[in-house]
Amino acid sequence: MNYPKKVTIGDITVRDGFQHEETFITTDAKVWLAEQLILAGFRYIEVTNLGNPQGMPQFRDADDVLTRLRNSKKIAHLINEVIITAITIREKAIERAIRAREEGYGPDRILLMVSTSESHHRINSGVSLDEYWKMAEKYIPKARDAGLKVNGTVSTIWGCPIEGPTEMKKAVEFAKRWFEIGASDVEHADHDGSASPDRVYQYYSMLLDAIPRPEKQIVHFHTTRGWGLANVLAALQAGMVNFESTMGGIGGQPANFVSGVPVTGTGQYYYKDSNLVGLVSTEDMAVMMDEMGIDTGLDIDKILEIGTMVEKIIGRRLRSESIRNGRIPKTMTGRS
Repeated sequence: MNYPKKVTIGDITVRDGFQHEETFITTDAKVWLAEQLILAGFRYIEVTNLGNPQGMPQFRDADDVLTRLRNSKKIAHLINEVIITAITIREKAIERAIRAREEGYGPDRILLMVSTSESHHRINSGVSLDEYWKMAEKYIPKARDAGLKVNGTVSTIWGCPIEGPTEMKKAVEFAKRWFEIGASDVEHADHDGSASPDRVYQYYSMLLDAIPRPEKQIVHFHTTRGWGLANVLAALQAGMVNFESTMGGIGGQPANFVSGVPVTGTGQYYYKDSNLVGLVSTEDMAVMMDEMGIDTGLDIDKILEIGTMVEKIIGRRLRSESIRNGRIPKTMTGRS
């Protein structure tokens, strides 16, 4: 089998992982985790959402998190090598990112998002797909002029939790459109665990035939049904080289209840069990790739240490097997 010899893993725990939590994660914990991830070798991290905190109070500390990372002495020698991303689904969030960038503490990259499913897209953004594309065409040039990289995400590629089956070829057309209007890269997301490995391989093969630039494409899998790492393997076989994940496999739909208070979030949950949703585990994916001889550029042992601490921050057992069982030994153990 042919796999890439080297890949890039971006960790998005501080944003996508924590957005699912129904208890507010302290600013200190968010900053600590971002610092530790950078020290472990991650050069792409997502740390906050710049949207209205009334709907997502988990990110009411967005400015503080960004400012403290920029001023952190622990990572001062590395910060210029790191791409820090913030989510900016709508116009005001993009404008907020531009202002923060101009004031010296803002993100390096912002993320806009469309779904191939009209229903899913409207719930996430509040507007139709047609309206959203028009907004993106207007605001991407403004963001680029401010020095921001722009990610365009395509979601519900393999299925929608609201509408059901979707057409994969539509996602390829959406990816093309993102690049045409100025996106720096495109994330291809399975946000509810609908993707099966055979269709993952089919989709990414189709994508790379249409846009033969794997370095500009990002793989994003949820593992709701337990297929996450199988899908990673299928994406590797198709030639993908950029992946993202969360510590302990946490994450999912933004919480509609945070620290004892009901909030708007993105409406009613569309999953049955909140403990069985989330992304591919960073720890497990990094260990698996390391065992396969794929260079991630990451400190695997430190990642496992961080994973143990993230469980303490969250306050429960998370979905990583590697922090329980460790890496596979590379030398003789001396046991008999």
